[in-house]
Amino acid sequence: MAPSKSVEAALSLIKTDNPSILTLSIGPHKGITPGQEIPKADAQAAPELAFSSTTSADSYMVIGLDLDAPFPSLTILSPILHWIQPGLKPEPTADGPATLKAEGTPFVANYIGPAPPPGSATHRYLFMLHEQPAAFDGKRYAPAKGAKVNNWHRMRYDLGAFEKKARLGPVLAANYFCSK
Repeated sequence: MAPSKSVEAALSLIKTDNPSILTLSIGPHKGITPGQEIPKADAQAAPELAFSSTTSADSYMVIGLDLDAPFPSLTILSPILHWIQPGLKPEPTADGPATLKAEGTPFVANYIGPAPPPGSATHRYLFMLHEQPAAFDGKRYAPAKGAKVNNWHRMRYDLGAFEKKARLGPVLAANYFCSK
Protein backbone atom coordinates (compact mmCIF):
# COMPACT_ATOMS: atom_id res chain seq x y z
CA MET A 1 0.00 0.00 0.00
CA ALA A 2 1.41 3.42 -0.90
CA PRO A 3 2.02 5.76 2.00
CA SER A 4 -0.76 8.24 2.70
CA LYS A 5 -0.14 11.84 1.70
CA SER A 6 -0.66 12.65 5.39
CA VAL A 7 2.21 10.36 6.40
CA GLU A 8 4.48 12.08 3.89
CA ALA A 9 3.30 15.51 5.08
CA ALA A 10 3.82 14.57 8.73
CA LEU A 11 7.36 13.32 8.15
CA SER A 12 8.10 16.49 6.20
CA LEU A 13 6.72 18.68 9.02
CA ILE A 14 8.96 16.93 11.52
CA LYS A 15 12.04 17.61 9.40
CA THR A 16 11.32 21.26 8.65
CA ASP A 17 9.11 22.89 11.27
CA ASN A 18 9.88 22.62 14.98
CA PRO A 19 6.63 24.35 16.07
CA SER A 20 4.80 21.47 14.37
CA ILE A 21 6.36 18.87 16.65
CA LEU A 22 3.73 17.06 18.67
CA THR A 23 5.07 16.64 22.19
CA LEU A 24 5.02 12.96 23.18
CA SER A 25 5.75 11.58 26.63
CA ILE A 26 5.53 7.86 27.13
CA GLY A 27 6.39 5.90 30.24
CA PRO A 28 9.55 7.39 31.77
CA HIS A 29 10.40 9.23 28.52
CA LYS A 30 9.30 12.87 28.59
CA GLY A 31 9.41 15.24 25.62
CA ILE A 32 10.46 12.64 23.06
CA THR A 33 12.56 13.99 20.21
CA PRO A 34 11.68 12.76 16.70
CA GLY A 35 13.25 9.37 16.08
CA GLN A 36 14.20 8.76 19.72
CA GLU A 37 14.66 5.07 20.56
CA ILE A 38 12.11 3.90 23.16
CA PRO A 39 12.23 0.33 24.48
CA LYS A 40 8.98 -1.41 23.53
CA ALA A 41 8.39 -2.39 27.16
CA ASP A 42 8.29 1.34 28.06
CA ALA A 43 5.74 2.18 25.35
CA GLN A 44 2.83 -0.12 26.13
CA ALA A 45 0.62 2.66 27.54
CA ALA A 46 -0.72 5.47 25.36
CA PRO A 47 1.50 8.53 25.16
CA GLU A 48 0.67 11.78 26.85
CA LEU A 49 0.33 14.51 24.23
CA ALA A 50 0.93 18.26 24.18
CA PHE A 51 0.81 20.81 21.39
CA SER A 52 1.75 24.46 20.99
CA SER A 53 -1.36 25.37 19.05
CA THR A 54 -1.56 28.25 16.63
CA THR A 55 -5.14 27.26 15.80
CA SER A 56 -8.28 27.94 17.78
CA ALA A 57 -9.63 24.41 17.48
CA ASP A 58 -11.92 23.12 20.17
CA SER A 59 -10.89 19.53 19.66
CA TYR A 60 -8.14 17.47 18.05
CA MET A 61 -7.63 13.88 16.94
CA VAL A 62 -4.43 11.82 17.04
CA ILE A 63 -3.65 8.93 14.72
CA GLY A 64 -0.76 6.57 15.47
CA LEU A 65 0.79 4.18 12.93
CA ASP A 66 3.63 1.68 12.67
CA LEU A 67 5.21 2.52 9.33
CA ASP A 68 7.53 -0.50 9.13
CA ALA A 69 5.55 -3.72 9.61
CA PRO A 70 6.42 -6.51 9.66
CA PHE A 71 10.02 -5.54 8.77
CA PRO A 72 11.39 -2.20 7.55
CA SER A 73 12.75 -4.00 4.48
CA LEU A 74 9.42 -5.76 3.82
CA THR A 75 6.48 -3.51 4.66
CA ILE A 76 3.67 -5.63 3.23
CA LEU A 77 1.50 -5.15 6.34
CA SER A 78 2.16 -1.41 6.69
CA PRO A 79 0.93 0.77 7.95
CA ILE A 80 -0.41 -0.85 11.08
CA LEU A 81 -2.89 1.29 12.98
CA HIS A 82 -1.86 1.78 16.60
CA TRP A 83 -4.29 4.44 17.77
CA ILE A 84 -7.07 6.82 16.80
CA GLN A 85 -8.23 9.04 19.62
CA PRO A 86 -10.68 11.87 18.87
CA GLY A 87 -11.96 14.45 21.34
CA LEU A 88 -8.57 15.71 22.52
CA LYS A 89 -9.17 19.00 24.33
CA PRO A 90 -6.30 21.42 24.92
CA GLU A 91 -5.62 22.25 28.56
CA PRO A 92 -3.27 25.23 28.94
CA THR A 93 -0.21 24.85 31.13
CA ALA A 94 1.76 27.55 32.90
CA ASP A 95 5.08 26.92 31.19
CA GLY A 96 4.71 25.01 27.96
CA PRO A 97 2.46 23.58 25.29
CA ALA A 98 -1.16 22.78 26.11
CA THR A 99 -1.71 19.18 27.15
CA LEU A 100 -4.29 17.26 25.14
CA LYS A 101 -6.80 15.20 27.11
CA ALA A 102 -9.64 12.98 25.88
CA GLU A 103 -11.42 12.29 29.14
CA GLY A 104 -14.69 10.52 28.49
CA THR A 105 -14.31 10.45 24.70
CA PRO A 106 -14.39 6.95 23.20
CA PHE A 107 -11.51 5.90 21.00
CA VAL A 108 -11.91 4.91 17.37
CA ALA A 109 -9.03 2.47 17.76
CA ASN A 110 -7.57 1.67 21.17
CA TYR A 111 -3.86 2.27 21.66
CA ILE A 112 -1.56 -0.70 21.23
CA GLY A 113 2.13 -0.51 22.02
CA PRO A 114 5.04 -1.45 19.79
CA ALA A 115 5.44 -5.14 18.99
CA PRO A 116 7.98 -5.61 16.18
CA PRO A 117 8.58 -9.32 15.49
CA PRO A 118 11.76 -10.95 16.82
CA GLY A 119 14.74 -10.20 14.61
CA SER A 120 13.19 -7.07 13.12
CA ALA A 121 15.10 -3.85 12.72
CA THR A 122 13.77 -0.70 14.34
CA HIS A 123 10.19 0.36 13.53
CA ARG A 124 8.95 3.96 13.37
CA TYR A 125 5.80 4.80 15.35
CA LEU A 126 4.32 7.99 13.90
CA PHE A 127 1.71 10.13 15.66
CA MET A 128 -0.19 12.76 13.65
CA LEU A 129 -2.40 15.44 15.09
CA HIS A 130 -5.41 16.76 13.15
CA GLU A 131 -7.97 19.37 14.01
CA GLN A 132 -11.16 17.45 14.63
CA PRO A 133 -13.97 18.61 12.33
CA ALA A 134 -16.91 20.11 14.24
CA ALA A 135 -19.30 17.66 12.60
CA PHE A 136 -17.21 14.59 13.47
CA ASP A 137 -19.33 12.04 15.33
CA GLY A 138 -16.90 9.84 17.25
CA LYS A 139 -19.66 7.43 18.27
CA ARG A 140 -20.14 6.58 14.58
CA TYR A 141 -16.59 5.27 14.38
CA ALA A 142 -16.07 3.98 17.93
CA PRO A 143 -16.31 0.21 18.45
CA ALA A 144 -19.48 -0.94 20.19
CA LYS A 145 -19.22 -0.95 23.97
CA GLY A 146 -15.56 0.14 23.81
CA ALA A 147 -14.42 -3.16 22.27
CA LYS A 148 -10.77 -3.29 21.34
CA VAL A 149 -9.97 -3.23 17.63
CA ASN A 150 -8.53 -6.55 16.50
CA ASN A 151 -5.21 -6.82 14.67
CA TRP A 152 -6.81 -7.87 11.38
CA HIS A 153 -8.50 -4.44 11.09
CA ARG A 154 -5.23 -2.66 11.90
CA MET A 155 -3.01 -4.15 9.18
CA ARG A 156 -2.53 -2.27 5.91
CA TYR A 157 -4.67 0.46 7.37
CA ASP A 158 -6.21 2.71 4.73
CA LEU A 159 -5.53 6.04 6.38
CA GLY A 160 -6.57 8.01 3.31
CA ALA A 161 -10.03 6.43 3.32
CA PHE A 162 -10.52 7.20 7.02
CA GLU A 163 -9.32 10.78 6.58
CA LYS A 164 -11.74 11.27 3.68
CA LYS A 165 -14.70 9.71 5.51
CA ALA A 166 -13.95 11.68 8.70
CA ARG A 167 -13.27 14.84 6.65
CA LEU A 168 -9.94 15.48 8.31
CA GLY A 169 -7.85 18.44 7.26
CA PRO A 170 -4.08 18.55 7.05
CA VAL A 171 -1.72 17.25 9.70
CA LEU A 172 -1.06 20.07 12.20
CA ALA A 173 1.73 18.44 14.15
CA ALA A 174 3.54 15.13 14.27
CA ASN A 175 6.25 13.17 16.04
CA TYR A 176 7.58 9.65 16.04
CA PHE A 177 9.66 7.34 18.15
CA CYS A 178 11.51 4.20 17.21
CA SER A 179 11.35 0.82 18.88
CA LYS A 180 12.53 -2.73 18.26
